[in-house]
Amino acid sequence: MADDKALTTRAADFSAWYNEVISRAELADYSPVRGCMVIRPNGYAIWEQMQQALDRMFKETGHQNAYFPLFIPQSFLAREAEHVEGFATEVAVVTRGGGKELEEPLVIRPTSETIIYAMYAKWIQSWRDLPLLINQWCNVVRWEMRTRLFLRTTEFLWQEGHTAHATEAEAERETRLILGIYRRFAEEWMAMPVLTGLKSDSERFAGALRTYAIEALMQDNRALQAGTSHNLGQNFARAFDVTFQTAEGGLDHVWSTSWGVSTRLVGALIMTHSDDTGLVCPPRLAQYQVVIVPIYRKDEERQVVLEAGERLRTILWDAGIRAHLDARDGLKPGAKYYEWEARGVPLRLELGPRDLAAGTAMLARRTGGKEPVPMDGIAARLRGEMDRMQAALLAAARERREAASVRGATREQFLEVMNGAGGFVYGGWCGDTRCEADIKEQTKATIRVLPDEEFRSPEAPVRCMWCNRDAVVEAVWAKAY
Repeated sequence: MADDKALTTRAADFSAWYNEVISRAELADYSPVRGCMVIRPNGYAIWEQMQQALDRMFKETGHQNAYFPLFIPQSFLAREAEHVEGFATEVAVVTRGGGKELEEPLVIRPTSETIIYAMYAKWIQSWRDLPLLINQWCNVVRWEMRTRLFLRTTEFLWQEGHTAHATEAEAERETRLILGIYRRFAEEWMAMPVLTGLKSDSERFAGALRTYAIEALMQDNRALQAGTSHNLGQNFARAFDVTFQTAEGGLDHVWSTSWGVSTRLVGALIMTHSDDTGLVCPPRLAQYQVVIVPIYRKDEERQVVLEAGERLRTILWDAGIRAHLDARDGLKPGAKYYEWEARGVPLRLELGPRDLAAGTAMLARRTGGKEPVPMDGIAARLRGEMDRMQAALLAAARERREAASVRGATREQFLEVMNGAGGFVYGGWCGDTRCEADIKEQTKATIRVLPDEEFRSPEAPVRCMWCNRDAVVEAVWAKAY
């Protein structure tokens, strides 16, 4: 790698550190188009692993993939008033095509509810057509003024699910089902603990009845919304006249949901686990889970070690472990170690003539520790190492989150946290949007979620943290990305 200077530390400048980790790990780069990014192979491989895991979970629960157009007639957005207002400042519009003015401008999709429900109006006739459970993997465009790689870019990749149901109860079950899938993915694959809960009305998706979210806490104690699931009620169905004949013979509008996660998750992974050396990637999502570095001094050793390294790589691939043999000439082993550590590879195997003679390889963990391991049964040993690493990363992230969480906060405690180190603050809220807006104006903190029961404090707050009136609900506040 060209840049061998030490990274800016997290403590010195978290934002600069984040950008340098992305560059050093070769995850993404800035494109010639303002606000857009090029996702490099190491970064895209992580996104592919995310895609594959989530896609499997969606299909296990009966969802199918489809694809809808990138271009949406501008008039479609206007059919749902709250929806168009929510995206008014973010849309990119095409006004010319084929060398002439278009009869109707086309919006480059910021999200696909409108065009999808226009199609659902054609496809859904009867209760027998329900539920309709469709997901698509695609790109979207939202014209962002201030961008950061992975976290907020003008164009980004995501999945968006859109489902239609016969009853409100079925739509609500779907919304909660997907929220549970997102949480499971975040914790089991990303090793990133999350809170789940309901968004306040001011944070709700434009056009939805209710929005649920998973919220994670990054190492700088700022929150990141990592996924959302929306119960849309019948709003879009009415706007696009998506009706069906009920089992009783009547006519009703469908109840619908939408939900999505994006390449923002790669940014979340970086900020949850990485250190001052570079990227730390959970084994389940790494492009390469194991890198084999051959060590030799003489030409006659080179061929023997490389052949042994290739045999080992094949054994690991056949066992379902993503392994890579770094056979590049002209780079010393130390330089290779440095590079693969910065790229976040969970495990490294160093293989030299002495190791071959002893029937071992030297195992080095990205999170620390080094020891020889026998070649016999090595695939099973490495799988166990990765499982332990995955669990340890989740435990460490959860411990950090809880250490940075304050429960039952008073106004003074809240201000102290928001003016200091930051974190999650649990406090009573009167439900008045004026309190919510005043807090945001004074501290830039927002309600991340009204937490689900599992995450609520043992003692429910009785007073609003801000105005001291009666609390109607507990809220979790934080400054957020």
